[in-house]
Amino acid sequence: MSKLKQCIKGYIALFAMAMSCLSLSAFAEQKETLGEWDVHYMVVSTPFLTPEVAANYGIVRSKFNALVNISVLDKASGEAQRVDMTGTAKNLLGNTRKLTFKKVEEGDAIYYLAVLPFRDQETFRFEIDVQKGPRKQTLKFQQKMYVD
Repeated sequence: MSKLKQCIKGYIALFAMAMSCLSLSAFAEQKETLGEWDVHYMVVSTPFLTPEVAANYGIVRSKFNALVNISVLDKASGEAQRVDMTGTAKNLLGNTRKLTFKKVEEGDAIYYLAVLPFRDQETFRFEIDVQKGPRKQTLKFQQKMYVD
């Protein structure tokens, strides 16, 4: 199986698990092209994870926790990229939370996962820096979070 197909297969598997979560109204995988990369991202509530999957990735399941899931693919080849990722989520009151990303590799697929605590109907502005060597891009998006 090609690297691109394996990466897409892994991403689709994680995305399919996320599809079972209906607690976020704006629930969808999204993509931004940043320079040489296609950056795929989604933010979902953690209860969609089974206890076994959550334990495997060190994620605390709670209706007050969201999972930020990001993958970075080379735009030309489609290959998953190993990058350095840092970021913040700022709510509308200006309170900022640092996102600590954990790299997960499954075959040729690479995901960067971070847990974000939130309150019902809290809106966050995300600013995530993606860097590989001297190349650096910033992903910016906004999402409103909901508790089941």
